[in-house]
Amino acid sequence: VQLQASGGGFVQPGGSLRLSCAVSGVIFSTKVMNWYRQALGKQRELVGSITSGGSTNYADSVKGQFTIARDNAKNTVYLQMNSLKPEDTAVYLCNFNLGLREYWGQGTLVTVSS
Repeated sequence: VQLQASGGGFVQPGGSLRLSCAVSGVIFSTKVMNWYRQALGKQRELVGSITSGGSTNYADSVKGQFTIARDNAKNTVYLQMNSLKPEDTAVYLCNFNLGLREYWGQGTLVTVSS
C-alpha cells in the first residue's frame, strides 16, 4: 500500500494550491480518505474527509476555504486550498484507515509567507 502526496510548495498569503494524494495497493474507491496537517510544534489536525460516495466534511478552521475531491479512476484524492494564510503553513498528509490499521502518505510541505 502506498500513498504519495504532492503539490506542496511556497505560496504568498491569499494564494492557492492543490495537493494530490495518489493511492495504490488497495481498492481506493471504497475508502474514506482524510487530509491532515501538522504545523511545527503543534498537534496533527484533521483538515477534512471524503467518503467513497463523495460526501465531505471539514474542520471549522478551513470550511469555505478548502475543498476535498476524489477521482476514483485515478485513485487520487485532492485538497484544493484557497485564500491561504500564514497559519495554514504545515505538512499536509493524506490518510485512510483499514480496520484498526492506519495508512499515511509521506506528507507535503505547504509554506504560506510573504
